[in-house]
Amino acid sequence: MSRSLDVPSREADVGVPFRTVVFSIVALWAVYFVLISARSLMLGLDWDLQSEMLWRRTLVTAFAALITVVLYFIVRLFEERKRWVLFLVATLAALPGALAIAKVNQEMFAPINEKMEQAFAEERGFSLRRDESGNLLAEVPAPQEWQVKNPDAYDPDNPPTVTFVLQDAKDQGSQWYPLIDAGLTRYYILLTWAAIYIALLAIAQAREAERREQQFRSAAKAAELRSLRYQVNPHFLFNTLNSLSALVMTGKADRAERMIQTISRFYRHSLADEPTSDVPLKDEFDLQKLYLDIEAVRFPDRLTCEFDLPDDLADARVPGMILQPLVENSVKYAVSPVSRKVTIIVKAREEFDRLVITVSDNGPGVPEGSNHGFGIGLANVRDRLEARFGPDIGFTSAPIPGGYKTEIRIPLTRHG
Repeated sequence: MSRSLDVPSREADVGVPFRTVVFSIVALWAVYFVLISARSLMLGLDWDLQSEMLWRRTLVTAFAALITVVLYFIVRLFEERKRWVLFLVATLAALPGALAIAKVNQEMFAPINEKMEQAFAEERGFSLRRDESGNLLAEVPAPQEWQVKNPDAYDPDNPPTVTFVLQDAKDQGSQWYPLIDAGLTRYYILLTWAAIYIALLAIAQAREAERREQQFRSAAKAAELRSLRYQVNPHFLFNTLNSLSALVMTGKADRAERMIQTISRFYRHSLADEPTSDVPLKDEFDLQKLYLDIEAVRFPDRLTCEFDLPDDLADARVPGMILQPLVENSVKYAVSPVSRKVTIIVKAREEFDRLVITVSDNGPGVPEGSNHGFGIGLANVRDRLEARFGPDIGFTSAPIPGGYKTEIRIPLTRHG
């Protein structure tokens, strides 16, 4: 059975969650609000003026947050582009937004500024007003020298004043300077948020790229495991068909029929599992018992087997059919070449949280000239173990006094 793997097709499909975007906008402008309010308190203004400034500042901050949301949607349209394109779009889109925030701030605080200017002027003995043309005028009491020179024109109830033009309505530059100055401050804040957003986007895309890379690695690993597992099946089938053919040709029909039934049970058992999944060690042992039952039909007087599986290791997980090539080698190189009885032992034990499985026999070892086929089976087992567990395995296979032994050491796991 094959499994499809759904992965994102483009890095741009991954973005920053809108909840994170809203949080970043609120946090940024909340810090701005706190800092501006703290600065206002340090100026020592009366509390009535402070309260009036507070609600106006709240509205301006809310408007600034709304402009930042608009900036987010504009930048989001270009998420598929390169980073420098995002920065360029943010730089251009933030400028009108910053000026809009500055303009709203200017209009909202214009009455406050007039009150502060009037209070400043009264403390210093003069007044401010605007004429019909929009010029800002300062009226200062006439100096003492003017009163001395013009005693007849002096009226104590209406003392003379001298008027100065502080701001000419025709001077357009003086009107734009405060707006530009305030706009630059908001422009910097908007660009700061844009940089934060692009950084968050880069982080999200990097994480998604890592996740996809891991998925591709898992898919490649699964393909490798399937390939190695499928190498076992035709090899086993070839051997069993040869054995069946030999029984038929020698007239041993009853034994051939018994082998066919056992082969059927074996394949029904082995093909029931996903090739890349692990199986309980008990199932793997049962599978090898079926295989040796098949071979026992060929070698009824020469083949005996022993299985040693502690109860507490029955649910340990191993790659399916991982013992098949090892048991086959024992039959082929230990039982088949000799005429005496040979015992194949399959044993499992636990050592320091490691699962140790051994397949051994008391046959003649490895006959000369058999290294080719023998090595292929061992290489398959080693490759499957490394594909499944990485380098954290132990695998040895060598002759021992009075036979041959292969040992597997893998991490002990009890669930898939």
